[in-house]
Amino acid sequence: MWWCNRGGSISTEPRINDRIRVPEVRLVGPSGEQVGIVPLAKALELAQEYDLDLVEVAASARPPVCKLMDYGKFKYESAMKAREARKNQAHTVIKEMKLRPKIDPHDYDTKKGHVVRFLKQGDKVKITIMFRGREQSRPELGYRLLQRLASDVEDLGFIESNPKQDGRNMIMVLGPHKKKTEAMAEAREAQAARKAERQGLSATDEGSEDEFLEDEAGVDEVLADEATEAEVPAAEAAPAEDASTEAPAEA
Repeated sequence: MWWCNRGGSISTEPRINDRIRVPEVRLVGPSGEQVGIVPLAKALELAQEYDLDLVEVAASARPPVCKLMDYGKFKYESAMKAREARKNQAHTVIKEMKLRPKIDPHDYDTKKGHVVRFLKQGDKVKITIMFRGREQSRPELGYRLLQRLASDVEDLGFIESNPKQDGRNMIMVLGPHKKKTEAMAEAREAQAARKAERQGLSATDEGSEDEFLEDEAGVDEVLADEATEAEVPAAEAAPAEDASTEAPAEA
């Protein structure tokens, strides 16, 4: 019917203050203490007295349970907790790598490098061998290639799903030994270590520059002292020359 689509989205936020429409509530104080069953008007009066909000925390109870709290602060803390939980949440991702039965050794090394990187990140890897033409009559080529790859990366992963034929393809799934959360934690630690190392190198460069400037200033002082010492004998020798000049005139 036409009125079926008139409803809006259902709010998941609790009812607070004047939105609560029951005659009485089971009230919980700001510190978690049980106040008891009180009329709604009394609960709103206490909320105003404490300068807090009356928040319905258990709407299905009879009577509903309400608590005195700072609702704005409560929403902020809840959002931060949810954000931290999403940050630490690990989503297992299945990567896919496709190979040919007669793959070139260089291409094989490249593909294996990608598989190693995926397993180090804690992700599963789906390996697909693609057969074409007459290669479909030689499935053992794909099986041996999959076994070789699994053996090359056995330190990082294990065969979660054994090789099986799927039409023209042969599929195998590798699972990582390391959990996604552990891989993420190690990646964060490595990033922090690299950042600290960069900061340490910057501080060392600044210290070297300061030492260079100090050494340069010291050299300038030494040169200035040497120049002063060189000027003093010249100034003292000047009167002696004048005396030698005047001696013959007296004679």
